[in-house]
Amino acid sequence: MPNLKIFFILVSFLLLNTAAYAHGISVADTQAMIEGGNLRYMWLGATHMLTGYDHLLFLFGVVFFLTTTKDIVKFVTIFTIGHSITLIFATFMGINANYYLIDAVIAVSVIYKAFDNNKGFQNYLGVKSPNLLMMVLLFGLIHGFGLSTRLQQLPLGEQNGDMLLKIISFNIGVEVGQIIALIIMLIVLTEWRKTTSFLRLSKVANHVLMFAGFMLLLMQLHGYLHTTNEEEFGFNKDEHYHIHLDMEKAKQKTSQHDEL
Repeated sequence: MPNLKIFFILVSFLLLNTAAYAHGISVADTQAMIEGGNLRYMWLGATHMLTGYDHLLFLFGVVFFLTTTKDIVKFVTIFTIGHSITLIFATFMGINANYYLIDAVIAVSVIYKAFDNNKGFQNYLGVKSPNLLMMVLLFGLIHGFGLSTRLQQLPLGEQNGDMLLKIISFNIGVEVGQIIALIIMLIVLTEWRKTTSFLRLSKVANHVLMFAGFMLLLMQLHGYLHTTNEEEFGFNKDEHYHIHLDMEKAKQKTSQHDEL
């Protein structure tokens, strides 16, 4: 039990310290996108997924108890279809929302999957679990919208054709990053299943996963309150203004680059 408590503390510390960096598009990334073209968007998509711990936690929950190649391919494919639809469509159409709220729902998806893995619906609510394939698709759509809110922070250009190529390049990068992360997860899970500790600790592991999702939810709601109650939380409006000013300058550079 002491080891479990230490693990919970470490997870909390990790999540709290990485919250400020998760999914954010830095000025350096923005400048790199302007200078590097579509390949840079692919690279950013891959690294974005590999560092997007909320997406990875949900994916880990999805494949946690899957043992056949058929099931793994089926569920990962439906998740990929879901997040690709909203990533491409919402970005191209300029559909946006407060990304803290979207990321909060993504955190809920992590909690949901861990709760479902531990048969929470049957054991605690006395009902049958919702159709898992449909829920993975639904959460995939939400995850894609979360990715879209971040991608829209980048200068995508004014021409529809060029914009669409950049969006698709980013999406391809996301899928590459997802495949890399998935391979690592499956290797870890396959080796773990060979040990006696898997059956003994699988429920605990999903409780930890649920706890991580809950911590993410609190952080995203905290971030949302910062954006809606700026004065109460002492939000630096001047810094916020300069961030948007840098984004506008980057967009102008992109427009000039496209014209050339």
